[in-house]
Amino acid sequence: MTTDGPTYAPSPSSADRLPAHQWLALAFGRDAVRLPGAADGGPPPATRTLLPSPVQLFMLSFLMLFVELALIRWSGALVIYLSYFSNFVLLGSFLGIGVGFLRARARVNLFPYAPVALALLILYVRVFPVEVVRTGNTGIIFFGYGSFHASGPPTWITLPIVFLAVAVVMAMIGEGVARTFITFRPLDAYRLDIAGSVVGIVAFSLLSFLDAKPVVWAIIVALVMLLVYGKRTGLLQVVAVAGIVLLLWSESLSSSDIWSPYYRISVTASGPGQYSVDVNGIPHQNIIPARKLQKVYSQPYLNAPANPLTNVLIVGAGTGDDVANALLHGAKHIDAVEIDPQLYQLGRRLNPDHPYSDPRVTVHINDGRAFLEQTHTKYDMILFALPDSLTLVAGQSSLRLESYLFTVEAVEAARAHLKPGDGLFAMYNYYRTPWLRDRLANTLQVAFGHAPCVDDEGFSLSMISDTINPAAIHCTTTWHRPADVVPPATDNHPFVYLDGNSIPWIYRITLGLILLASILLVRPAAGPYRRMRAYVDLFFMGVAFMLLETKNIVQFALLFGTTWFVNALVTAGVLVSVFAAVEVSRRVVVRRPALLYLALLAALAVAWAIPASSLLALSPLPRFVVAVIIAFAPIFLANMVFAQRFRGTTDSGTAFGANLLGAMIGGILEYASLIVGYRWLLVLVAVLYGLAFLTGWRHLRIAGPSAPRIPQPMSRT
Repeated sequence: MTTDGPTYAPSPSSADRLPAHQWLALAFGRDAVRLPGAADGGPPPATRTLLPSPVQLFMLSFLMLFVELALIRWSGALVIYLSYFSNFVLLGSFLGIGVGFLRARARVNLFPYAPVALALLILYVRVFPVEVVRTGNTGIIFFGYGSFHASGPPTWITLPIVFLAVAVVMAMIGEGVARTFITFRPLDAYRLDIAGSVVGIVAFSLLSFLDAKPVVWAIIVALVMLLVYGKRTGLLQVVAVAGIVLLLWSESLSSSDIWSPYYRISVTASGPGQYSVDVNGIPHQNIIPARKLQKVYSQPYLNAPANPLTNVLIVGAGTGDDVANALLHGAKHIDAVEIDPQLYQLGRRLNPDHPYSDPRVTVHINDGRAFLEQTHTKYDMILFALPDSLTLVAGQSSLRLESYLFTVEAVEAARAHLKPGDGLFAMYNYYRTPWLRDRLANTLQVAFGHAPCVDDEGFSLSMISDTINPAAIHCTTTWHRPADVVPPATDNHPFVYLDGNSIPWIYRITLGLILLASILLVRPAAGPYRRMRAYVDLFFMGVAFMLLETKNIVQFALLFGTTWFVNALVTAGVLVSVFAAVEVSRRVVVRRPALLYLALLAALAVAWAIPASSLLALSPLPRFVVAVIIAFAPIFLANMVFAQRFRGTTDSGTAFGANLLGAMIGGILEYASLIVGYRWLLVLVAVLYGLAFLTGWRHLRIAGPSAPRIPQPMSRT
């Protein structure tokens, strides 16, 4: 077996001289032990850390990923703009981490100031939270209860400040990772980085499952920071990490907010037996006795008085008002589907009608579309009861939790679960603009083959209903299709609130400013751009891989639900695939790396030829197996391409920084899905890997039969 590039395996004599406490490093493999001196010309190793160097890099990578996830989650809960623009925090993170890696050999080390920057970011958001926002005619429509004004600074102030602050925080943490990263041979550093990131995702997901408050995240971050600073911890670091914990501890003490896997939930009593429920600072639900609900909530039962209501499905059951109403109208059995376990628990505890304690009700904590694809039950009535999520699925996509619930394929799936004859489907919500209501009515017309009924009530509240048999519904107002109606959303383009296939102006301006800020910041912060000239191919790989990861996240959301668990599982699966590719590349050198590009192109072609929606016809287990093969084969091969190239780099910090900056550009290009849909992202991925091939062709030479060994290290005094 041959190797490509310098090999840094320690000789027996050097291994014998390792301090005894470094036995922990053996858990990561003997090759991962950092040798005295830098592996690729970097600075000498730090001597004041408490951990063996492989464990140090592992913990630093854990810290970097954990802080990134915490910032996305926490800032989106307090700054409402970021509930819908959460990838701006992700973009700031990638920019910052990329800059941090480019500064790996800078004279001034900024890592010691990371807790100070993080504390200042938290302080700003605490002092200037943005509780509520309503968009105007920007092309972005969100469900809500009317027009509100933001309680904090406007968008043009908040978004740039948060973006730049996140970039600064992550640059400092990224620099800490990078200064340790470059002291290992490239693939050993990369595998430790990925291992730490996997554990970071698992830890954060576990805290989400336990509904932990942000103060718990802060304590973990503080402890890890103090651990990785080791003997270099000074008064500044101690005060800063204490400030981080105290700021979020005071937040927990000053409110009774509940932190679910999706929201920051606030509950306020609004009358006898009545409560208002806000999520992430937005009015979301009201708990009201069923007898006091507006008439439109009962319209499905009035329009179909002969419906036996033997089996009723309610998607978006929330705190139970719609379930209580169905029971009031005589439902004999109800499947209540709610994605957020904490909203269900609130309804179980506070709803005055106690619908969730009724033996006729079966509760399913699940995504509505996923439940439709998994159940075989036929229903007399299916209700989509105000299923507006007010949050995105993941930081790197424009997909909302309910996006796949309003596509034409979703309504067709609901139709397939109606009993023939008198089965009724209805959806209702506060459709703030006529075009949105008409779009959804058009979706029902396409799915059922005839015009639906539309019942309007004040304040933009509307109910749209249809049935397999038009004679089974008493329709007071039949919808008439306007000439300029917006076509239905589809599983490939599931952006129901987007008026047309375009990127709204607010996104275009903000993304343009992000690009401009990135160009202006990278040069003074990280040095000349020509440093990255030799790694342009790695830059294109970063762009392509970010898009590929986004495509897989939204694909699994369609196939298995938009729940936090599916999202966490897929993200961890991506990192595990990366880790597997690194492990293979550490042991196997592909003598003709160009063949990996051909294999990757073939895997992308297969993924294109088999649309994700076509797998919904399979039962869950075969669907999972096929989906994993189709989704993760390109990821594995893409990282084989990256690892084979990365292993021979002479400046791993700059190379990895270029790759991370490419990932940031990939996050921006993800908005192309608003125009072309998610499936076409695969074509863009193929083009980008083609550019990586063309710009890096000189590195694709046949691997030689031998490689130099590292010189015998000198002992340290």
